[in-house]
Order: sequence, then structure tokens, then C-alpha cells
Amino acid sequence: MSENENRNRRPEESSKLPYLSLGVLVLMIAGLLYVGYEYIADDAADVDQLLNTPLDTTGRELQPIPNENDQLSTVPQSSKETTSSTTEEKTSDSPKEEETVTPTPRPADEEETKKPEEKAPEKPKPVAVDPGGVEITHTVQSGETFYGIANRYNLKSGTLKGLNPVIKDESTDVKSGVTRIKVRVQAVHTVGPGDILRVVAEKYGVTVEQLMAANKKTKNFTERGEKLIIPFPEKK
Repeated sequence: MSENENRNRRPEESSKLPYLSLGVLVLMIAGLLYVGYEYIADDAADVDQLLNTPLDTTGRELQPIPNENDQLSTVPQSSKETTSSTTEEKTSDSPKEEETVTPTPRPADEEETKKPEEKAPEKPKPVAVDPGGVEITHTVQSGETFYGIANRYNLKSGTLKGLNPVIKDESTDVKSGVTRIKVRVQAVHTVGPGDILRVVAEKYGVTVEQLMAANKKTKNFTERGEKLIIPFPEKK
């Protein structure tokens, strides 16, 4: 009997193994619970810190996002500095070039500087010319011009200007119904019996057309006692 008991009897050390493994398992679970608790406590502390921090009311304003056009229009500071530096270098180099290169004056330029300023030629003053004949006075009528009056009496415009030195500008000084112009003609003929235009024209050596133009006639007709202006046969 003693031999059977000795054979079936379990050793004492083997009976203690479950208790050791159970204790180790409990310790591991307790360690895991402790680590998890610390992690959760840290997260809760961070959340409390975030919730308890006051809001920054003096915060910076949000900067607007620049557009593409603004980015293109704005030039970086560095590029401006480089351009300014290059321009300064060019300006600093330019005096050196001016000092080295000295243009030689051309003779034509010297002659132009020596020439005095030429004054505009003055208009020649009309010289009084005495064509002879008889002097009459003509009052300017509507539609008449200074040159037209000269042609009517077969006079040159220069001769008529010399007879009327008061008239400086023919376009402004000659006024209808006001201006009286001195005119020289060959003679003044009083129509007598039998004096027709053809007879009077042959007498003074002029044409009938010249006689009609000087007297502003449209018809070849005269009246007894009428005074006819006889122009010069040629322009005086």
C-alpha cells in the first residue's frame, strides 16, 4: 500500500503552479489597467486644458488670399533692389563713357551758330505813281473788291494802292458803301448829239467793251448829257 501511495502522490511543487500563473495574470491585468488609466487621464487633462484656455480676442486678422493678378503686379523686393542696383551701375558707368568720348564739332554747326537770325523781308510800301489823266472818287459798292475796281478802270493794283496809301489791308479796309477810293482815268466825256458808244470809244482810242465796263453798262446805249468815264487804253 505504501508503494501505491508513493506512486500516485503528486509532487507539492507542481500543485503550486496554478496559483503562480494566476497571480502573474492578475498582475498583468492590473498593470494594463494602470497603463490604460494613465493614458485616459492624460487625454482628459489635455481636453480640460483646451476647454479651459481663454480665447485670444486680440488675434490677428485673417489675411486675404492674393489673386493671380496681384501676384503678377507685385514685384519682389529683391528684384527691385537688383534693378535699382543695375540702374545705378549704368548711371555710374555713363559719366566715364562721356569723359572718354568727346565729340568734335563740325564746321557746318559752327557756321550755323555764327549766322545771325535773318529777319523776315518787309513788304514793299506802295509808291504813288502818277498815271496822268483825271482823278475821280469811287465809292465801293456791294460785291466789289479792290482788285475788281482796278480792273474796271484798267489800272494795275499797285497803281491803285499808290493812289490810296491809307488802305493797308484790302480785305479789311475796303467796306461797302463806306470806303471811297481815288481813281485815275483818261477823261470824263459828256455825251452830246450823235455821241454813241462806238463814236466815243474811237475818239479816245479805247474799245466799246472797256467803255461799257468803266461805266458799268450792260447795253450799248447812251443819253444826251450823260457823263462817261473814259479809261486808259492800256493798264497804267
